[in-house]
Amino acid sequence: MTGQPPAKPDKKTIPAVMNSKLLLNALSHVFKGGLRFRKGHIPPHSHKVAADFSGVGVAASSDPAVDDYLLEKLAELGVRNVRIDFSYGDENSDTARLLEKLLATDLKVLLHLVQPFEAARAMKEEATQQQWRQFVENVCDLYGHRVHTIEVGSTINRRRWAGYDTRGFFTAWQIAFDEIKRRNIKMAGPNISDFEPFYTFSVLERLRKAGTLPDFHTNNLFCERVTEPERFDHRILGFQWATLLKVNLVKKARLLRRIGAREGVDKLVSPAAFWTLPRIERLLENSEEKMADYLSRYMVLLAASGAMRRTFWGPMVCWREGLIDDGSGRYPELERITHYQSIIGDLPDFRVRPAFYAMKQFNAMLPGTVYEGPLKTAENLEVHVFRAENKRIHVAWTINGKACELEALYQATDLAKAEIQNRDGEQFDEMPRFINESPLYLSWPLSANIQPKPLRAPYPLESIYAHRKTGHYYPYHQHNWRGIVIADSEADANKLVELLHPDNLPEASPETTLRKARNIIWTVPGPDGKTVVAKKPLKVAPHKRILDYFKPSKARRSWIAAAELSRRGIPTAQPLAYFEKDNDKSMLQNLFVCEKVDHDYSAREMLIAFRDGATEFDGIEAQEAYRQLAQFLLRMHEHGVFFRDLAGGNILIKKQPDQTLAFTLIDINRARFHNRSTPLKQRISDLTRICHKLHWAGRDYLVGHYLQSMLKSQSFSWRYRLPFYLYDFKVNFKRRYGRKAIKRVLQKLRKQG
Repeated sequence: MTGQPPAKPDKKTIPAVMNSKLLLNALSHVFKGGLRFRKGHIPPHSHKVAADFSGVGVAASSDPAVDDYLLEKLAELGVRNVRIDFSYGDENSDTARLLEKLLATDLKVLLHLVQPFEAARAMKEEATQQQWRQFVENVCDLYGHRVHTIEVGSTINRRRWAGYDTRGFFTAWQIAFDEIKRRNIKMAGPNISDFEPFYTFSVLERLRKAGTLPDFHTNNLFCERVTEPERFDHRILGFQWATLLKVNLVKKARLLRRIGAREGVDKLVSPAAFWTLPRIERLLENSEEKMADYLSRYMVLLAASGAMRRTFWGPMVCWREGLIDDGSGRYPELERITHYQSIIGDLPDFRVRPAFYAMKQFNAMLPGTVYEGPLKTAENLEVHVFRAENKRIHVAWTINGKACELEALYQATDLAKAEIQNRDGEQFDEMPRFINESPLYLSWPLSANIQPKPLRAPYPLESIYAHRKTGHYYPYHQHNWRGIVIADSEADANKLVELLHPDNLPEASPETTLRKARNIIWTVPGPDGKTVVAKKPLKVAPHKRILDYFKPSKARRSWIAAAELSRRGIPTAQPLAYFEKDNDKSMLQNLFVCEKVDHDYSAREMLIAFRDGATEFDGIEAQEAYRQLAQFLLRMHEHGVFFRDLAGGNILIKKQPDQTLAFTLIDINRARFHNRSTPLKQRISDLTRICHKLHWAGRDYLVGHYLQSMLKSQSFSWRYRLPFYLYDFKVNFKRRYGRKAIKRVLQKLRKQG
C-alpha cells in the first residue's frame, strides 16, 4: 500500500484529531499561563549538547546500489541517528532491505510507523484496528530490539495528510503503545508538525491521563514560513505583535519541552524539518545556498536552546528539500514530512548540495560540546559560544542581507589567533572582514583569553549580497570617510579605493555626464580599463534635510538597494563601492559607484513610442513588449520589491538574440523591501508610475496581463483603475502649479523684466 491520500481531498470532509473537548482543554492551559515564558527566546547558559544530537531521514530506492551510497554518505555526514519510515507491506520491500543494512551499523535507528491514509480514516472499524495491531506486532517482533526507538503518529495535526480523527488517532496510539511497551521497546510520538501548542497541550494531557505517554515527545519543529530561524514568528498574531511576543525558534523549542515535561515526558525530539527550495525561490536567489544557511542556523539554535534531545533533518535524498538532490525534478503526491516512502531518482543523477556540507560541519563541531551561552542573540546578530574538549567555538551570523564587521565585535589580536571556517568547514584564503548570513565558525584554544568588544544593539550592520559569485566585501575607514568596496582580494580592494575614492575621482564634464538634477551621474574610469558610473547628490531641499536626517545617505541607500535586488535575483547595475563622509551635515558628501549597464534603450522610450501610435518597437510588437514588461514587474513584486520610483527611465532594456527583453533597474535608492511578496496596494502604486506616459489601451493590456498572471488572478476593474486617474491628476497638477512650475514662471518674469 502506498499510503497516498485521495487526490486533493476536501479538507471539510476529513475530521481532525482536535475536537471541541481537546480544544477546550488546550485553551484552559493557555488561560492558566501555559504559553508564558519570560525571556524564553534567549538560550539558557551552561548545558551540554548531546553527542548524538543530530540525525537525518533516509528512504530506500529500488536500486540496491543506492543503499551502499547512503551508508557511505551517512558516514561522511557524521550523524549518529537515522529515521526511516515503515508502512504496510514494507516487510518484504526495498525499505526492509535498507533497514537491515542500517541495523548492521552503529547508527541509532528511529523507526517511524506510518499508517496509510485510508486505514487511518477507517480506524473506527474493528478490521482496520486488527490490521494495525498485526502490523505493529510484526514490526516489533522483526526489529523492535534492534532499533533505538519506534515512533508512532505522523503529522497528526495535518488532516489532509494523516487522515485521523480524534477517536481514530487515540485508538491507533493505544494499540501501538500496548504492543511496543509490553516488549520494553522505547516509543516516540505523537509527531505533531510545526509549532501548534494547542495540539501539544491537549494530546499529551490525554495520553498522560490514559497512562500511555511515550518515552520521547516528537514534534516536527518547522520555522520555514518565518524565512529565518532566529526571527520572531509573525504568523502567530501578525507582524505588529511579533517583536512583543518574541516567539522565535528557541522559545518554541523551550515551550514545547516545558509542556512535555509538565505532562510527564521531558525528552523532546524534532524528527524531521527542512526548508523547501520552491519556498525559498519565491523570494530569494541562490536557493541551495540559502537552504544550507538555514540548516546551519537552525541546528545551532536548537543545540543552543537546551530543549532538544535530538534534531533530525530530512529527507536526506530528495529533489525538493534533500541534502542530496535525487535528480528527478519530481515530488510525490503525499508530503514527505508525513511519509518519506522512497527515493525517486537514479543514482547517477544524485548531486550533493551545500546543505550536506553545512550539516557535516555542524556535526564535526558542536555535538558533545557545552553551550556556554549567547554572546549576541535575537537582535539581528547571533553569536553563540560552545566549549569543546580542547577549544572554544563561536558560531556567528547575521539576519539575511546584513553583515557586521568582525573587528566591530572582536579585537584584531584575537582574530589573528583564531581558526576561522565557513559554514561548510572550509578555510579562508584571507581573513573574512564580515560576519554575514552564512555562519562562521571561529575557534580558539581554551587557554586563549578572548575579549570581545562591548558592542550593543542596534548593531552597525551593513547590507551585502553574501552569495555573490565573484568578489568579496572590504570595509573602508580612513581620513574621515567610510564605506565598502567589492574586490577579489585585499590588494585589489586597496587599488579600487585609490581609483574610486571621492577625493580621487575626475570631475564630471559635459561629455561624461549622464544626468544632472538633484544628483549628478557621470562616467569615470574603472578597474581593468572599464568605464563605470558614479552618482552623488548635488543639492538637498531644506525639508529633505529634516525628513532624511535619520536615514542613511543617498549613496548608502543605493548600496542597500543594490544588495537587496541582487539577492532577490532582480537585475540592477552591479555595485562596486560606496563612500560617505563622517558626520556630514550637508548630506552631499557621499558617493555610489556601480558598473555601467549595457542597454539599447529605456522603457520610457519604448512606452512613449507605443503611446504615439507605434505598433512595434525595435522589432518587438507592442503586446509582446507589454507582456514581457508585465512579467518582469510581477517577478519583481513577487520577490518583495516596492520600487517607489518606477519611471520608465529607470528601467533599461537590452534586446536579446531570441527577441526577449532583458530589463535592468537603475536609480534604486528609494526602493523598499519586504520579506514576503509586495502588498497589492504598493504594486498598483508602482504600476501607476510606469504607465503614466502610456495610453489607456496600452495600460489595459500591460496591467491586465499583470493582474491576470498573479497567483490570485485579478481583473483590471475600476477599483484598480482609480489610482491611475488619481496619479495622472497629481502629476499634471504638479506640472502646472507645483514648485518647479512656479520656479519656471519666476524665471520667465525675470527675463521679461
